[in-house]
This record gives sequence, C-alpha cells and structure tokens, in this order.
Amino acid sequence: MTEVVVDHAEGAVVPVHALREKEVAGFLDGRQAFVKAFAELSEFKGKPGQVLVVPDTEGGLDRVLFGLGESGDAQAFRALAAKLPAGDYRIASAPAELAPDQVALAFALGSYRFDRYKKKGEKHPRLVAGEGVDVAEVRQVAHACALARNMVNTPPNDMGPLQIETIAREIAEQHGASITVITGEGLLEANYPAVHAVGRAATPERAPRMIEITWGEAGRPLVALVGKGVVFDTGGLDIKPAAGMRTMKKDMGGAAHVLALGRMIMAARLPVRLAILVPTVENAISGDAMRPGDVLASRKGLSIEVGNTDAEGRLILADALTRAAELEPALTLDLATLTGAARMALGPQLPPFYTDDDELAGQIEAAMNAVADPMWRMPLWKGYVDSIDSDVADVKNDSDAWAQAGSITAALFLQKFAPSGPWAHFDIFAWNPRGRPGWPSGGEAQAIRALYRMIADRFG
Repeated sequence: MTEVVVDHAEGAVVPVHALREKEVAGFLDGRQAFVKAFAELSEFKGKPGQVLVVPDTEGGLDRVLFGLGESGDAQAFRALAAKLPAGDYRIASAPAELAPDQVALAFALGSYRFDRYKKKGEKHPRLVAGEGVDVAEVRQVAHACALARNMVNTPPNDMGPLQIETIAREIAEQHGASITVITGEGLLEANYPAVHAVGRAATPERAPRMIEITWGEAGRPLVALVGKGVVFDTGGLDIKPAAGMRTMKKDMGGAAHVLALGRMIMAARLPVRLAILVPTVENAISGDAMRPGDVLASRKGLSIEVGNTDAEGRLILADALTRAAELEPALTLDLATLTGAARMALGPQLPPFYTDDDELAGQIEAAMNAVADPMWRMPLWKGYVDSIDSDVADVKNDSDAWAQAGSITAALFLQKFAPSGPWAHFDIFAWNPRGRPGWPSGGEAQAIRALYRMIADRFG
C-alpha cells in the first residue's frame, strides 16, 4: 500500500480547511477577497464531501475547502482523499472534536485502490500528519484494513485455501507467532468433521484446511478470533442463481477480517494472547459434495442435519468455535459473511452483531462510536431457537420458515458451539455494492477498527 499519511513533506504543503455548513460564512468573511469570491462563484456551501480547490495567482494551489455537512465525523475525510489531486496536504483547521489520528486514518482508508490487475502508476495525494497523530499506528491499522480488502477483492482463482494459508503463514512469521495447518483428510483425524464435509468436494489443490495461529505471552488473557473462510460459495447442491454467485469471492471475508485484526493486535503488541482460527474451504459441487438431508458430525459431538448446503458457513464455524472453547478464552469474536438476511435487515453499510453479554456489547458500542466504525446490536432472541431443531439430529443448519429472522437464527446456531464466556458474532458484508468517493465498490473492512479499539481498551 502506498504511504499516504506521512510525517514530513517533499515539497509545498497545501492547507485544508474542513468546515461544517454553519461555519462556512464566518470562515469566508475572514479570508482574502479572492478566496471568498471564488467560493461564492463555485457555490461552496460545506455540503458533505464537497471539495473546493482554490488556486493561487501563480497557477498552484492556495488552499482546499472541504465540506463536512451538518455533523460529519472523522470518516468523512475518506471522501477528501478520493477527490484531491496528487500533492501534499495538511489539515489546517477542523472541528475540535474530530480526533487528528482518526482523521488521518480516514484519509488513508479513502486512498485505497485495488489495482492488482491494472496498469499501475497513479499518484495519490498525501496527508502530512500534524500533532496528535501516531503515524506508525495509523499506517499499521490502514495496512491491515487494506489487507482485508485486498483479500476480499482478489478473484477466487488467485485466493483459494492455499493462498489464505500462505498469507496466514506470512503474518505469523512477521510477528513471531506459531501456526498449524490441518489439510484434507487430516481434518477427520484431527476431529474437524464439519470443515471436511463442507470442503471435500473441491479439487485436491483447493482442499479444505483448518488454520490456527497462536501468539502472546503465557499468563495473559486469551482472545480467540474466528473467521469464516469460504473462498468461493457455489451454494453446493442447493446451487445459487448466477446473480447470487457473482460476488461469492467475498465469502472468505470473515477469514480476511480476523487475519487483519490479528495483525493489528500483534503489531501493537497488545497485552493479550491470541488464537486466530480460520476454517478455510471451497463450497464446490462434485460427486462427493454434501447433500441436503445429510447428517454431519461436529467437533463438539452434536449431530447436524444439512437442511441447505448453502448454509455452509455456520457448519465450518461450528467446528472452529468448538476449538476456541477448548482453549478457554477470555473473549471470543467470530466474523463471517454469513447471511443475506442481515442485509435485508440493515443493508450493506451496517453489520449486525450478537452477544448476550451486555458489558461486552457496551464496550463494542463505545469503541465503534470512538472510531466511527458502525454496527448495530441485534437480539439473540430465544423464541426462535426451536426453529433450528431437527427431527433426526441434534440441530439443523437452516431454520424453519416460520422464524423468518435468518440472521438471528444463524447466530443462535453458532451460540450452541461458542465458548461459554464472553462471545460476540458479527454478520459482516465486507463489500461496498455502490462506489462513492472514499468508499470504492468492492471489498470493505467492517467492524475490525472498532474491535481493535475495544480489545485495547478492555485488556490494555
């Protein structure tokens, strides 16, 4: 990732004035006549994302005016990064309540481009960080978010189980962590039967695997991060329609997110131990694919009836969450691109999360507000748990139609396998379906900035 937040300039630095709508008139009244006239001629009103590049008398840039609307938060600066011409800039003025480090991070996130398959050479604007900005911290968080987005954006022919394993190994080596990988038929010997069942239909070079990274000093509290790693989801024998399959390269978004979050934690050397658990499969179609009506074993010992082969993510998470429980974590977080029902409820920009732990929920909400990483707590409504009862097994992976609340029932399924201590489930989308300045269409990092802050606050 090109460094876009720096601590020194290479040439002239253009000042940026970030203004809310009510502040524009007062700001312009105190400027040179030509600045006020240019702003009025350009109809600069401070609307959200509005950018006015003011030229100087010598053909250069005098300053930039940036609109925050009525109450823009720090993440608004993602749009600024996407709209500025190449050059060096500094924030000359902004509302006092916007933390400089969050502004700088937003600028870095808004500079993201996925150009692996395109000719490169495009220059980016850079932000010269001011006081109160830890440039190294901003970079490591921005780089981790870019890793998650790059993994989600990479097409499945170049992001299979082996590639996720390779990335996991690189992260582990970089931070002195340990890693174990169990592959193919070894999953049955190691008691990961549900992971094996979902991934067994793939070709041998894309065999399923269970990836486990461990890091940290003995005696510190253990944080378990569990991420769904379905590198491509056909839906299995309950095959998806073409439109539903088009973006299924992103179904490993949970794996990408926990690897990125783990990298943030290790880079910052937070005072915790980590277990990063990434069940990684391709939900393919072949003569060996699991069938609707199959009854699968699980690591926990619960039998699972397969009501729908397209509800495969919760199956692999069941084994991984059971493994997390064996480690007796102080906190467990799982992230998964799990249900379309979550999108129906809250849309693509607002991922739901589930937990029965009110203290943990409050900490998550405080962190998400602090770093403008939006989520919404949804209920683990026990009135729907009967909908995943099976006539022939302990539980089934698709809920009865009467319950309707597909994201809630998926969370209730996972809760049966989750550790008994503090646990939260995040049904992320990991995708921007509509491109806008600072939020290009494609892979998006959701929840992990807030979770990083929450973990630092909870254990730091």
